[in-house]
Amino acid sequence: MTILPAIDLKDGQAVRLTKGLMETAKIYSDEPWQVAKRFEELGSEWVHLVDLNGAFAGEPKNLDQIRKIRQNTSLKLELGGGIRDEETIRMYLDLGIDRLILGSVAVKDPDFVKAMAAKYPIVVGIDAIDGMVAVEGWAETSDMPATKLARAFADCGVEAIICTDVGRDGMMSGINIDFTLAIKEASGLETIASGGLRDIHDIEALIAAGIDGTIVGKAFYEGTLDLAEAFRLARGEL
Repeated sequence: MTILPAIDLKDGQAVRLTKGLMETAKIYSDEPWQVAKRFEELGSEWVHLVDLNGAFAGEPKNLDQIRKIRQNTSLKLELGGGIRDEETIRMYLDLGIDRLILGSVAVKDPDFVKAMAAKYPIVVGIDAIDGMVAVEGWAETSDMPATKLARAFADCGVEAIICTDVGRDGMMSGINIDFTLAIKEASGLETIASGGLRDIHDIEALIAAGIDGTIVGKAFYEGTLDLAEAFRLARGEL
């Protein structure tokens, strides 16, 4: 299983939100690249980046910090938040991002996402509130079931799906494994769980359930998960 520690960027700082609400932002670092470097030292291969301002604005808003992270680590980087067109995708790939996450646009224009996935390394982000897809930085809930959206991206070149149970995000109340497995079954794609991870027992449960990967956020920042131990467990070393 792949563990992807997360850095959420807001106004150039590394923050974490609760249930996706911007007003709940808790600042953990004024230099997010230093956080990424720490992940690398602990044994990570990936970092999961979210441009929170970009998710609401619909365009990149934290480019300076994203560049610093790229310049100061050799980690593989995936990035989401405000990516709405091919020009932005190409810009980020030229900057050295390894793969891009398309979220809100996947609901509004799935054909665009399929076209991009045929050309570029694309991951689809499916964020759900009570099983229904949330869009625009989770500020709106659509009338589409998350599993229906996942099914739409089977066999089109999408590398993976990251599925987030918004109600658990930042709550450290445990991953919604049933929701993650439903997305995996619907899409047939590598599926990465997000939202609610608390400690090493969640890592054990995800591995036992056959989940492909998970995002680690507040559990690292609040110290409830030993990230180095989690990496060893995910690699089968424990």
